[in-house]
Amino acid sequence: MNISGKTVFVTGGASGLGAATARALVGAGARAAILDRDAARGEAVAAELGGRFFAVDVADAASAEAAVSQAIAALGTPSALVNCAGIGTAGRIVGRDGPMPLDAFEKVVRVNLVGSFNMMRLCAHAMSVAQPDANGQRGVIISTASVAAFDGQIGQAAYAASKGGIVALTLPAAREFARFGIRVLAIAPGLFLTPLLAELPREVQEGLAAAIPNPARLGRPEEFAALVAAMIDNDYLNGEVVRLDGALRMAPK
Repeated sequence: MNISGKTVFVTGGASGLGAATARALVGAGARAAILDRDAARGEAVAAELGGRFFAVDVADAASAEAAVSQAIAALGTPSALVNCAGIGTAGRIVGRDGPMPLDAFEKVVRVNLVGSFNMMRLCAHAMSVAQPDANGQRGVIISTASVAAFDGQIGQAAYAASKGGIVALTLPAAREFARFGIRVLAIAPGLFLTPLLAELPREVQEGLAAAIPNPARLGRPEEFAALVAAMIDNDYLNGEVVRLDGALRMAPK
């Protein structure tokens, strides 16, 4: 799908992987809706790109429905949805203070997995009633998984479960949406230089990078964005989860 002249929705678009993705797609000629909880950063990215910002809690049905409706009214039906909104937490299932609080597990799953599904269901519905392009395609949905979905470490139970759910969701959604001409994909990034990792001391960043076979450095958000753009462009890529990790395989801890 040629994204030029079309609308893209990017959740988590106020920073990190989401902001880099929005920049890349606008650079390819798209109109961008930046969806995020961080209004200050979201407005700044939208202003930079000539797009629009919409406040949203992706895990809340009413909030997402309102944001999607407002974004469609302002920019048109999305031809691509990129789910980058997410959170992480570290904690053992059974730690020194006893079992992990259930609400801590539920929160990560709600934001990462339920939030991605929530935006998928709303945008897929909007895409399904839009006019197809010359190749019969109506849209592309790309969600952000993680290498933790495949080799999650001790302390990543909630995060790995939420990202594993995104991996498992990709193929059945692609099969279901095939009749509409909507493709569904996911990216499983490894260690990327997001704002969270950028706050770590240099020696800690270098230690993390040393575990990556090649190239032996943290991933750049622009590299994630480039893969998103390639996925949108290639109509034959569907129902797939692509690891973007420099051949990293994480140890148990």
